[in-house]
Amino acid sequence: MAKKENGAIGYEAADVQVLEGLEAVRRRPGMYVGGTDIRGLHHLVYEVVDNSVDEALAGACNEIEVIIHKDQSITVRDNGRGIPTAPHPEKQISTLQLVMTTLHAGAKFGGGGYKVSGGLHGVGVSAVNALSEWMEVVVDNPRDGKRYRQRYERGVPQGPVEATGKTKRSGTTTTFRFDPTIFKDVTYRFETLAQRMREMAFVARGVTIRLVDERPDKFPRQMTFYFEGGILSFVRYLNRNRNPLHPPIYVEREVDRVGIEVAIQYTDSYSESVYPFANTIHTVDGGTHLTGLRAALTRTLNDYARRSGLLKDKDPNFSGDDVREGLTAVVSIKHPDPQFESQTKVKLMNAEVKAMVESVVSEAFSEFLERDSASAKRIVEKCLTSSRARAAARKARDLVIRKSVLESLTLPGKLADCSERDPARTELFIVEGDSAGGSAKQGRDRHFQAILPLRGKILNTERAGLNKVLNNREVQALISALGTGIGDQFNLDNLRYNRVILLCDADVDGAHIRTLLLTFFYRYMQPLVEEGHLFIAQPPLYRIAAGKKVRYAYTEAEKDQMLKELEGQKVTLQRYKGLGEMNPEQLWETTMDPEQRTLLQVTVEDAAAADRTFTMLMGDAVPPRRRFIQTHAKEVRNLDV
Repeated sequence: MAKKENGAIGYEAADVQVLEGLEAVRRRPGMYVGGTDIRGLHHLVYEVVDNSVDEALAGACNEIEVIIHKDQSITVRDNGRGIPTAPHPEKQISTLQLVMTTLHAGAKFGGGGYKVSGGLHGVGVSAVNALSEWMEVVVDNPRDGKRYRQRYERGVPQGPVEATGKTKRSGTTTTFRFDPTIFKDVTYRFETLAQRMREMAFVARGVTIRLVDERPDKFPRQMTFYFEGGILSFVRYLNRNRNPLHPPIYVEREVDRVGIEVAIQYTDSYSESVYPFANTIHTVDGGTHLTGLRAALTRTLNDYARRSGLLKDKDPNFSGDDVREGLTAVVSIKHPDPQFESQTKVKLMNAEVKAMVESVVSEAFSEFLERDSASAKRIVEKCLTSSRARAAARKARDLVIRKSVLESLTLPGKLADCSERDPARTELFIVEGDSAGGSAKQGRDRHFQAILPLRGKILNTERAGLNKVLNNREVQALISALGTGIGDQFNLDNLRYNRVILLCDADVDGAHIRTLLLTFFYRYMQPLVEEGHLFIAQPPLYRIAAGKKVRYAYTEAEKDQMLKELEGQKVTLQRYKGLGEMNPEQLWETTMDPEQRTLLQVTVEDAAAADRTFTMLMGDAVPPRRRFIQTHAKEVRNLDV
């Protein structure tokens, strides 16, 4: 662009660019897969697997295999119908090449290939191709009994689709390796992919999904998922570490060609665990199907409680929050024309679905409450307890929640605040104990670093109601310092610090306190985690001095390597049992200095997995926690997170 005389930048016809083919995907990957971080990396796999699941929804596939190879490439294989390979009647190139290299090309726009599918835009697999260093697709074509193959590099075909032999099987095998120039310093997590495959198998009932990880040298990992019970099994799985109040409720209906499937069960927990799916896609931001489910539960429980006399005339109606406490539910809809908010399909937008789901759930839930009065009474009593606790919490909340981001009158006395007033430039260290808090206060940069010492272990918020949580002194200090409020009153705009950093000892007590804090943030300030504001500091385990040189080791492996390098020299080794053993200068240079420190960002990659983990580790049920400890105790080498 040329500059005009007044300094403004010119805007001419030649400045308008037209991106051909898949170049738009490579220039703006976030629009198509949600980003270039680990979430975007896993989304590549999901897009390819979703195509295989769509074959299953069409009744053409019952086996899917996903393999993580040692070179970080991925293979997705199914026994579906295989992508057509014949020349496309309009474009006169192989249909396989058209699908793999052209945006908005597919059989899911109403052409009859799929009655129901998760793919809508014809973007998914071609976007994966564009963002891959290389991709190879093999189609076993049942139409002519031949096997076909084509290879691509960064979305560009490396030759025509070629027949490589005969075959008796049918299906598509896609192998690709992500482009390391786009996805940097990331690697696939087996646990994340396993959770996604498990969810797929629950929702796509009767389909076998096998996940294999070939990267571990001695013991390659693999898991196979198959659930005949579908989402009913999913609810039982989610509640396996909780105490249910009644048998699960299940309903399946079809309304105007839209399949609706819902499973519901209340437990004695304080949290809500609801998972919405649309055409097997986990719509993590909800949508109209989730709104319909919630509306049905609230209306039906209020109607029943009034009719049965369990809710008196003087009592207010249950709110949505009262009804959802302790609820575990899965709502899955199959729509011939779903409308999602974006290509990443995080929210369902079809307006008509709300009324459909609400009607189906209201009818089934009312019938259950009338049929099983004992279970109905337990559910209503749970809602009454929640309603009363919420009223008490409302009073307590007024005492501890700051009214605005600039107000400082309610800040806890032990908070050592920073002088910077722009929240985007500040960070808060939540420090275990007064001793470590003293060192952190002296060692920090007072301009942008605030310190909040906590005394002892905070309340286990997994086992406490909201009113009890808000009456806890340490929790009050956290809420006041952050300024966001909690639960349904949480407002991220009022966050006083851009980074919230947990700074705990590298021992058993420190790990316990860190888990208690993470439980609190996950249950009551989840957007703080989801938006990337929560971090874990990494204090060193060892101080290694050789002569005048001092080095710090953050893991046992680092310590062993350093000692090996210093072999033959006089070495002084100090093991830090707690943060209080470091003087302010050491704490600054190892753990707090932005130029030197290492921070781990806390993310919620999978809400269902996080929900089960917190319930298992911090809930009332002891046997699951004991099994977890016994299973993993031998794997622990140190407590450095």
